[in-house]
Amino acid sequence: MLSPEVDSPAVLRELSDAEGHLTTICFKTGPPELTGVELEWTVHDASDPSRPVDPDRLRRALGPYAPTTLDPAGAHLALAHQGTITVEPGGQVEISTVPHHSLAALFAATGDDTDRLRDLLRTAGLVLGTSGIDPYRPPRPCVDTPRYRAMRHAFDRRGAAGRTMMFSTAGLQLCLDAGRPDEVVGRWVALHAFGPPLLATFATARRHAGRDTGWASARMVAWQDIDPARTRPVWSSATRATDPVAAWSAYALSAPLLCVRRSGDDWTVPPGLTFADWMAGALPEPPTVDDLEYHLSTLFPPVRPRGYLEVRYLDAQPADEWIAPVGVLAALLADPTALDAARAACEPVADRWAEAARCGLADPPLARAATAVLDLAVRALDRTDLGPTTRTEIGRIVERRLAAGKGEHR
Repeated sequence: MLSPEVDSPAVLRELSDAEGHLTTICFKTGPPELTGVELEWTVHDASDPSRPVDPDRLRRALGPYAPTTLDPAGAHLALAHQGTITVEPGGQVEISTVPHHSLAALFAATGDDTDRLRDLLRTAGLVLGTSGIDPYRPPRPCVDTPRYRAMRHAFDRRGAAGRTMMFSTAGLQLCLDAGRPDEVVGRWVALHAFGPPLLATFATARRHAGRDTGWASARMVAWQDIDPARTRPVWSSATRATDPVAAWSAYALSAPLLCVRRSGDDWTVPPGLTFADWMAGALPEPPTVDDLEYHLSTLFPPVRPRGYLEVRYLDAQPADEWIAPVGVLAALLADPTALDAARAACEPVADRWAEAARCGLADPPLARAATAVLDLAVRALDRTDLGPTTRTEIGRIVERRLAAGKGEHR
C-alpha cells in the first residue's frame, strides 16, 4: 500500500510506494467476462497509396470524430457503438472499442464502427491499409505532439527503427480480463507463450516502403529494435517462476524514461534515466503517482498488464480478418482445458519472438506449435457465443494462414 502521506497525484519518494501502487493497478482480478479490441490501420489515398496523407485532409475526413491531436477544438465524438478514434504519429487511424461481455456482440459492434470509419474516409478519397506496416511509403510524420517529439528524440539514439515503428506500423490489440486470483498466472503465461506462434501465423507486414523486407513481420522487427528495455517480453522461460506483479514492477521501474510531461513543448529526458533514478533524485522535481501511470503508457511489451491484459503482438489484419486472431485467443482463454493444452504446445517456442518476426511459419518449431494451438482454438470456438458462419470463417482464415505461412519461404 502507499504510505499514508502518498495519494495520487502526490509525490512518490520510496520505491516501496511505487511498487505498492503498481500492485493495486496492474492485475485487477475477478471473473474473466470482458473482451475489447484496438484496431489500427495505415491510411492511404485511394488512387495513389504511395501519396502522403496530410493531417488536414485526415481531420476533414474524420469530422466530429477527429481526436484532440488532430482537432483540439473539435467535438471528439464516439462512434455509434462507443468506439473512439485516435490518430497515431504517422497518421495511422485506430478504433478502440468498449469492452463487451459477448464475443459475438464485440464482433458486430466493431464491424459497424469500422464500416462507419471506412465511409468517413471514403468521402475524402482515403482507404484503410491491409497490413501491419506501410507497404508503399517510407516513415513520415503526420501528427506532432510533445510526447511524439520526445519519443522520436529518444528512439533516434538507437537508429531508424523508432521512426519506422512510429510512422509506418499498424497493430491489432486484444484486451482480456486478468481473471480470478487463481487464474492470473496461467492466463499471463499462456498469452506470452502463444505470442511467437500466433505472431508468425498472422504476420502481414512483409513489404515496407515499396520493397520486400524479407521478414514475416517487419512491424515486430521494428518494435524489437527500438529499445529492448521497454519492448522485450515481461515473461520468458527464464523468468517463469517470477510472480507477474513483481516481474512487472521490476520491468517498469528499471525502464528508461521516454519523456516527462512539462508545461512547454520540450518533454525530452537524458538518455538511460529510469523511473527508479527519477525517484532517487535524478531530476529536479520528484515524480508523482500520475507520472508513474504515464510512464507505464510508454512501455510496450508484447503483453502489457493494465488491470486487464493487453495483447500487443499481432499485426493489423486485412479487411475484417481481425476476427480470426481475436476469436482464437478469446476461445482459448474461455476454455480451461484448451488453454492448458495450448499453453503446453507453445511453451517450447515461447522465447522465439525474433524467429517469429523474421521467419514466420518457415521456422519449423513455430509451425508445429502454431498448428497444434490453432487446432485447439478452432475446436474451442464451438464453446463461444459466435454464430456458425463466423466460426466457419475463422476456421477458413486460420487454415489459409497456416498453409500460406508454411509455404511462403519454400
